[in-house]
Amino acid sequence: MPRISQDNQECFQKHFSRPSMWKQFLPLPRAEGYNANIHQTVENEGGTKAVRDVTLMGSERMEMRKRQMSAAQETADPLPGQQGVGNRGSNACCFCWCCCCSCSCLAVRNQEQRLRRTSDELRRDDLPICEESPTPTLEEVRAWAQSFDKLMLTPAGRNAFREFLRTEFSEENMLFWMACEELKKEVNKNIIEEKARIIYEDYISILSPKEVSLDSRVREVINRNMVEPSQHIFDDAQLQIYTLMHRDSYPRFMNSTVYKDLLQALSEKSVEA
Repeated sequence: MPRISQDNQECFQKHFSRPSMWKQFLPLPRAEGYNANIHQTVENEGGTKAVRDVTLMGSERMEMRKRQMSAAQETADPLPGQQGVGNRGSNACCFCWCCCCSCSCLAVRNQEQRLRRTSDELRRDDLPICEESPTPTLEEVRAWAQSFDKLMLTPAGRNAFREFLRTEFSEENMLFWMACEELKKEVNKNIIEEKARIIYEDYISILSPKEVSLDSRVREVINRNMVEPSQHIFDDAQLQIYTLMHRDSYPRFMNSTVYKDLLQALSEKSVEA
């Protein structure tokens, strides 16, 4: 085996003693350890400067880690007055996750859900399927034939007429009239506004399947007054629908089987008594 000369040995030793030579072939943790070992070796061979370099590098690394840990802790534990600012990711939505202020989308969404539930409850409570009323007498049923006002005056008359309108697919006229009567009884401003909005969406809006037939003048007045509705906002529309039922549906009701069967049943019962 050939021997390496003294000059070549010194050249190899200088070349392979450089940290960059072996550091590029090692993983990152081992490379850092190797770098520290090289500095310590140089220090043992004859210099205090390498020791100073190792000390400085170690202190700088520790100082940097301390700063990173303190910054991470401040981000994870915000001040009590800043709740939601550093922690806004849990409440943020896809549109405002990068905002500097806390996200209020969840609060707005919850408020909309509460309003929707309130509207649904008002719809269920205001207009029952059938009004509570005692069984009408024969005299009352005969009085319905005298005028439309007498028919609409009693709950039993409204129930019978509403049943007839359901067969003609025009029950929304009676429902709208009854909703307007309920609105007139309210005194709370917030409830008035909510009920007026429900009535508008259910019976005035052209997008509603239960839209009632109104002329353009009445619709324009309602649209202007919806900015600040009162309990009498639908008075003109209610009168128009009342007149429509009186002239169009009432005569057919008097000739319908709904009215005739009820009149006959009460007549037979009175004869038996």
